Amino acid sequence: MHNTVHFILQGKGGIGKTLVSTILAQWLAQKDDARLRCFDTDQENPTFSRYKALNVKHVPVMTDTRNIDPKRFDALMIDILEEEGDCVVDNGANSFTPLMAYLIENDCFAMLEEAGRKVYIHTIVGGGDTLHDTATGFAATAKATHVPLILWENEHFGRLASPSGKVFTEAQTYLDHATRVCGRVVLAARNPDTFGADIKKMNTGRLTLSEVRESERFNVMEKQRIKVVFRDLFEQLDKAGW
Repeated sequence: MHNTVHFILQGKGGIGKTLVSTILAQWLAQKDDARLRCFDTDQENPTFSRYKALNVKHVPVMTDTRNIDPKRFDALMIDILEEEGDCVVDNGANSFTPLMAYLIENDCFAMLEEAGRKVYIHTIVGGGDTLHDTATGFAATAKATHVPLILWENEHFGRLASPSGKVFTEAQTYLDHATRVCGRVVLAARNPDTFGADIKKMNTGRLTLSEVRESERFNVMEKQRIKVVFRDLFEQLDKAGW
């Protein structure tokens, strides 16, 4: 991994975009000696930028009248192109539509690739009640772009399956774009009283795995469970067809 740009894009709020951003950033940081730069374009809930250890830059794209000014995305693109390294861009539900429109209208994906950057879009599909909306979002993002996709399957909302039992990766919505998917990562639903509580404690504190290891706020078993979760996710990312 070197000179990669990762956009986390999904129009539905509360589906785990920042979680994906933090996992991806930590994986990249331990994979590559290249400088990692992280950006947060979420205007309502810039949670990613609160992870101090990741040194995330908040990109203000909202004007004083609380409208999103697409021209302010110029600063993001200039920043990405300014120096080499890997970049992770988290994006909120409120800025999803204008950012997508900006990226497509300005042909940003091609521009980044011409500048020697390898671009990936990470899109999250959730289970249960979130499946329909997020699957529709996956298809729309796939149709509107041409870059490789990484699918994150978030099982915390339930199984990624229709009421009839057909799983998402066997559904036509997925199969129509399957050749574009170069990696899949499952955010598995684990025991909420142990694993779930520990990950929540970690996320609420805006902490990275390295910080948890050094923290006295976590006991030996909490650290072990968090380690198990990250080991699983990092192994899945290692297997993606980068």
